[in-house]
Amino acid sequence: MNSSIIVRNAEAPDLKVLVEGNRMMAAESEGKQLDLAVLTSGVRRALEDPLRGRYLVAECENSVVGQLMVTQEWSDWRDGWFWWIQSVYVAKDFRRKGVYRRLYEHLREEAECTDGVCGLRLYVERENTPAIATYESLGMVDAGYHLYEVVWPSEAIV
Repeated sequence: MNSSIIVRNAEAPDLKVLVEGNRMMAAESEGKQLDLAVLTSGVRRALEDPLRGRYLVAECENSVVGQLMVTQEWSDWRDGWFWWIQSVYVAKDFRRKGVYRRLYEHLREEAECTDGVCGLRLYVERENTPAIATYESLGMVDAGYHLYEVVWPSEAIV
């Protein structure tokens, strides 16, 4: 199936499918319910402003079957940009068929050809063993960091 998968930059008409993919990803991988108004606004703002994030989508037979978002982080240690892979979702019927691999390979090729990009990163829930196995099969390694955060109270995620 990998050869029939087309990867492209997401556009405004992809808004609804991106929102639904994000909603499903949060529910399936983290058991979280996202506020649809907040999520829709967040995805729309990324589509309108690539500095906030950029989505790639995978299409098969003219339907979006996978997605990921890319954000940037400056590394002063490496004098370059890390591209962070976020908001990964593949439709259930298309899992284990090369959709994520195609998205990742497309992004990696683009990153390797872009001056100033020093690597790709992502974070994954510790219990998400299928995703971890996929990332490791693509040559990604555990970076050895724990992720900490402070988040202002919000009704957007429950």
